[in-house]
Amino acid sequence: MEHYATAQQVFAGGLVFARLGAIVMLIPGIGETFIPVRIRLSLALLLALVLFPLVGGAVPKIPVDVSGVALAIIKETAIGLFIGGILRFFMSSLAAAGEIMSIQTTLAFAQTANPTEAAPSTTLGTFLGLMGILLIMTTNLHHLFLSAIVRSYTIFPFTKAIPLADAKDLAVQTVSRSFALGLQLAAPVVAASLIFNIATGLVGRVMPQFQIFFVATPLMVLLGLSVFALSIGVIGMVWVDRYRDLIGAFG
Repeated sequence: MEHYATAQQVFAGGLVFARLGAIVMLIPGIGETFIPVRIRLSLALLLALVLFPLVGGAVPKIPVDVSGVALAIIKETAIGLFIGGILRFFMSSLAAAGEIMSIQTTLAFAQTANPTEAAPSTTLGTFLGLMGILLIMTTNLHHLFLSAIVRSYTIFPFTKAIPLADAKDLAVQTVSRSFALGLQLAAPVVAASLIFNIATGLVGRVMPQFQIFFVATPLMVLLGLSVFALSIGVIGMVWVDRYRDLIGAFG
């Protein structure tokens, strides 16, 4: 192996690949489950070869024992999982918005299989998740992912321990902001549903014999989907702007 690379270069390349491999397996768009694992790992290896000349010089010397090497690899993998997980957590804002809108429009009764996560999800949640992936690719947010990956070696250098307290706070803030953003994105449908339910409630009080459920349910679905269709452009723009701000925290 010494004819191709020194032991220090192999160790440095392995650490770079450990972080990049964990990130690529989780980041939205590239890290989706419907993309074969071999393709994702091949992309991570290619990125590691590209970034090695930039960050490889900051890698410390090879530890004298095997446990030191293992701990270094585990540390880099944990950092990659953290960064990829933060970027993945924010995608839950679209799923939360879809769930809220489905509940308000009674579409939550029809559960479908989410092709991206292989988990139960509503139709609107699945649609918004696919729309988020599409927006990431069409607005070149995946280019900012690369910038954030390079910047991560400055924020989380090889020679320093992982700031667990800060990582925990960032994860909690990301999850809470994602849910709050999901509620904001669903606000038009929630407002329309509230007004409609109040109106049907008044009709039910005035005409007790009127079959409110059979009449109101189709109208609620039609109204909710109409409001959703009118607001989908705003939903996409607001979500992309918030996601760009999140990536800016790393890059």
